[in-house]
Amino acid sequence: MGLIIRSSDIHAAGCYTTSNIRKGQFVVEYTGPHISQERADEIYDGRSTTYLFGLRDGKQIIDGHGVAMFINHSCDPNCETDEIDGRVWIIAVRNIKAGEELTYDYMLYDGAEDDPAPCYCGSSNCRGTMYSEEEIRRQKRIKGQAKTA
Repeated sequence: MGLIIRSSDIHAAGCYTTSNIRKGQFVVEYTGPHISQERADEIYDGRSTTYLFGLRDGKQIIDGHGVAMFINHSCDPNCETDEIDGRVWIIAVRNIKAGEELTYDYMLYDGAEDDPAPCYCGSSNCRGTMYSEEEIRRQKRIKGQAKTA
């Protein structure tokens, strides 16, 4: 299977497949150094673009340095992520045709009030943000509490 990086309508650059991918197929690993949240904050403080992927343990983050870091968010993705033994894999959730841009739902979970994390996927069920449904509810609760205080 071949993957290429080229211009994307979703966000700047995107990752595209040059061959058909079957549903359930492992597409690519999200690679890069494993760093702490504190180190990520030091490196990326004040920077709007990052390629960070939080691991389940809540302590380690992958600082993306490979092809997978160019896979864009979509609210109607053709891939998903799965963490297996501390490694993050991008896996096809449906058959994907050669030439399609690869996407997965970022489901961001640690948003700041001043960062709407807008989504530009263009799907008919777009949430308008890359935040997870749970994070959207959390942010609404916080805003509601601030209004009543």
